[in-house]
Amino acid sequence: MSRRYLAPTFGALLFNAVVRGLAKLGVSVYGSTNLAVRGRRTGAWQVVPVNLLELDGASYLVAPRGDTQWARNLRTAGGGEFRLGARVRQFTATEVADDAKPPVLRAYLQRWAFEVAAFFPGVTATSSDAELRAVAGGYPVFQVSRH
Repeated sequence: MSRRYLAPTFGALLFNAVVRGLAKLGVSVYGSTNLAVRGRRTGAWQVVPVNLLELDGASYLVAPRGDTQWARNLRTAGGGEFRLGARVRQFTATEVADDAKPPVLRAYLQRWAFEVAAFFPGVTATSSDAELRAVAGGYPVFQVSRH
């Protein structure tokens, strides 16, 4: 399990608040949606905007900042909700093994490098599988199944 974590800056918190508010209104910013997951200690809903990746018929969540609170909560809860406007979709989540992460990380970087490249030092969407596998432990990835 990864312990890599990059705390968000004030600017990132502000950006996330705007994106979260827009998603609450039903507006997706370049594929974003709100992830709602129960807190592992409090049981209260925690809501954060995320980029949901669709790849080869499957859906994935990637934690570019590492072992974030939402990743820890999702690991414990095993599922949650995607919320976009009035639409709420429940899902279950299964954490992806490090060896299986390279194609997911590559696709994630291809789609959102403009937003997340700073969190992936030394690798890009064109990095080899071996290079992506070498850093995979620092990036929790979950395959999600929607109900």
